[in-house]
Amino acid sequence: MYSHLSGGRVNVQLLQEAAVREFVDILDCCEGAKAIIWDESLGGPVGLVARYTFLKEHHVTKMYPLRPEPWTEIDVKNIIFITRPNQLLMDYIAANIHAEEKKKKVSRKEYFLYFLPKKSFLCEKRLQVKGVHGSLSVIGEFKCDFFPFDNDLLSMELKDAYKELYIEGDTSCLHQSACALIGLQKLYGRIPKVYGKGSYAQRVWDITKAMAEEDSEALNNDKGVIDQMIILDRSVDLMSVLATQLTYEGLIDEIYGINNTTVNLPAEKFNTTEGLSTDRNTEKSQFILNSKEQIFAELRDKNFNAVGVVLSRHAKSIRSRANEKHSDMSIQELKKLVEGLPHIKAKEQSLSTHTTIAELVKNVISSDDFLDELGCEQEFMMCSDVDKPNSFIEDLIAKEAPLRSVLRLMCMQSIAGSGLKPKVLDYYKRELVQVYGLQTLLTIGNLEKAGLLRAQTGQRTYHVLRKTLNLTAETPEEVSPKDITYVHSIYAPLSVRIVEQHLKPNGWQMLTEKLSSLPGPTFEDFQSSASLSTRRGSFTSEISQSDIPRVIVVFFIGGCTFAEISALRFLSQQDDNNVEFVICTTKLVNKNTFLDAFIEN
Repeated sequence: MYSHLSGGRVNVQLLQEAAVREFVDILDCCEGAKAIIWDESLGGPVGLVARYTFLKEHHVTKMYPLRPEPWTEIDVKNIIFITRPNQLLMDYIAANIHAEEKKKKVSRKEYFLYFLPKKSFLCEKRLQVKGVHGSLSVIGEFKCDFFPFDNDLLSMELKDAYKELYIEGDTSCLHQSACALIGLQKLYGRIPKVYGKGSYAQRVWDITKAMAEEDSEALNNDKGVIDQMIILDRSVDLMSVLATQLTYEGLIDEIYGINNTTVNLPAEKFNTTEGLSTDRNTEKSQFILNSKEQIFAELRDKNFNAVGVVLSRHAKSIRSRANEKHSDMSIQELKKLVEGLPHIKAKEQSLSTHTTIAELVKNVISSDDFLDELGCEQEFMMCSDVDKPNSFIEDLIAKEAPLRSVLRLMCMQSIAGSGLKPKVLDYYKRELVQVYGLQTLLTIGNLEKAGLLRAQTGQRTYHVLRKTLNLTAETPEEVSPKDITYVHSIYAPLSVRIVEQHLKPNGWQMLTEKLSSLPGPTFEDFQSSASLSTRRGSFTSEISQSDIPRVIVVFFIGGCTFAEISALRFLSQQDDNNVEFVICTTKLVNKNTFLDAFIEN
């Protein structure tokens, strides 16, 4: 079921299996039938670790989301709460327990609480205040820091980590990120060389080292399969997270939303057998998107303009197999054909599904609204007309277009111009308040705190980096790309360009100067094991097998997009680089989900 997780040199399935073992211990802590009440943000991610059938095998008969209103129909003795350490959720748990205890029943229920990934003193204190701490038989931890999305992709699924850091001043996600890095090295071995850019990237690494010093087992092991790690703060590259993704998977995510590898699409467009399941209430068909499916694995990282070519090739291949003359075949050949029929059938269904998905996406991206908005953002990427009010943004405001669309383009103009001229910024604010109301100022305040919108300073950071790091291409190469610019047609994600430059000889030393204008420090560190100094040899001898691909972890603090993931996969496919990436992030985001965190309703 999870075979697609073991495709790379870093066997991600080991991480999934470790999480399952933790989960089994939790489920087996109480005998007999049990109900799980989830923190709603965890239901999907934990589904990547263990399917529903696994839960049934361990006598889980009911599952409910954790809500302020208590559930009334729980008829099992054991109730397990699994939640993030959040004080508001403690109030919900208290309400559920109080409601259950008010019922006059002969047998009392037993309650178990597990925090993911760590216990919280403040949360336990809250439970004491609410008078339910003593009702809990066990208060434990479900140590699962990274959720495995694919054989090269891990996400912590920490919603709104960027907002927590920049707007709320809550740095708990940095500690969780450090715990995740310790866990990664306990499982896969010490990472000898670490690079990073950004204040929060530096802080994550400092916390990781401090934790390693306290935990003697953490980094005292030999170098593992991972050779290097690059930690990137999202604030270093805000343009890429706001840009429209033009890869197949990126577009599906932006239009329909991919949550924990699952997407819900209009049911009427598909045969009833095609989707994983159909929700009768919302008329949606559910599909799982990961590398287990051959056609999707080939399509996901392609620019959408190359998708038709791939689908056409697969259709021709299936047709030619169907048209083979079976009468001329030997018994052995016929037997082989029959054995391959289920695979052919599955491939036909996959092809049909992705042809329909491609049609749905094409309908959206061929619309005038989409193309006009794309044209405007690409002008900003090329640093065109960034110093005056943009007529397209003015038209959007006049038409009362969705606020998110207007704000996104304003932020992109601000980033491209290293801020907006004070007169332009004030003009935009007045127009927004007039059309969308006074509460818009709260959202603008959030965007300014987050560094997405600001008044112009003298330094033209983006303009300089666009030239020095070749961030834009005049002529896009989308179908047969030779550069990572293809993921946005004309723009290379700065975050991935940094990684690409690092792959060159003395790359990080050369980058340090180029990145000096970006916020936060640029750092590098070397982790030696305690036993290394007693052995002959050095760091170079540890990674001197040049014919074996280097394995590099790229960790995004504050989220990353599918387009950035596609760009990193493109780099790993280039023979010159001889590298495999494992991409880690606090959350998979797109331009919509990233901005929604800052918009005040």
